[in-house]
Amino acid sequence: MRKLRIHPGGLLFDIVNMGMMLLLCVTTLYPFLYLLTMSLSPSDVSFITIKIWPEKFTWANYQMVFEHDFIRSGFVNAVIRTVLGTLITLVVTVSAAYVLAKPYFPHRKFWTQLIVLTMFFSGGLIPTYLMIKGLNLMNTVWALVLPSMVSAFQLIVTRNFLQSLPAELEESAKIDGANDIYILWKIVIPLSMPILVTLGLWNIVFHWNQWFDSMLYMTRPENEVLQVVMRRIVLDGEMDMLSTAVPEMQRQVNTETLKAATIMFTTIPIVLIYPFVQKYFIKGMLVGAVKG
Repeated sequence: MRKLRIHPGGLLFDIVNMGMMLLLCVTTLYPFLYLLTMSLSPSDVSFITIKIWPEKFTWANYQMVFEHDFIRSGFVNAVIRTVLGTLITLVVTVSAAYVLAKPYFPHRKFWTQLIVLTMFFSGGLIPTYLMIKGLNLMNTVWALVLPSMVSAFQLIVTRNFLQSLPAELEESAKIDGANDIYILWKIVIPLSMPILVTLGLWNIVFHWNQWFDSMLYMTRPENEVLQVVMRRIVLDGEMDMLSTAVPEMQRQVNTETLKAATIMFTTIPIVLIYPFVQKYFIKGMLVGAVKG
């Protein structure tokens, strides 16, 4: 039986590679664990030294976050915006990409180049704001989801994925009398789950983390999304909820632990999605980016 010879250069590469990956994991996980520990700690715990496990445990920080009216309304608004925006983008992107993927679509190259051109040029912030205001979309969820309804990059990636599907499937379905809508709904979409999950994850993360457009178009505090509320708490230092808390709870929390709880409250929901879609996400990225 032949012995497996290990090349010194390959062994050194593996050691350096694993060391770099380990360092990347540590630098990524440590801030998350630090904020999580701070959010679960009372106000009398010092964080001068490095801590990734709470010395004392309390839910008072999260309790105060949940009791804040604008945080609750912001969470609901963020969920509505994320779900509605993701669904609209998926429907429009898949429908448009299905048309662009057809070789018999008239002037397909021209329309594709025109869509790619929008990746480099946009209307600008002020014209977009004036358009939203002129359409009476201020203080509505449509001001948050309609401007970002279609992404040129996502449209091109989806088109590339649909082009990779076997054309014989559609041809056999048309021989049996199926129309384009039936083929798209019954054949193409079930085969396109990897790219659909990829698009869904992209848009979920985008809409959940987006705050600038809400700050522009929402003039009423009850219409703002959670990220704007978190920004005011973390950056602007608006801690009016502390003044309304009971004395026992005030002794268990402070500004820093409350900020940490607010950040974790906005971060954990989106982090929980990744383990369930990671397999489809990687496959969709690879297939959608191969064919030009």
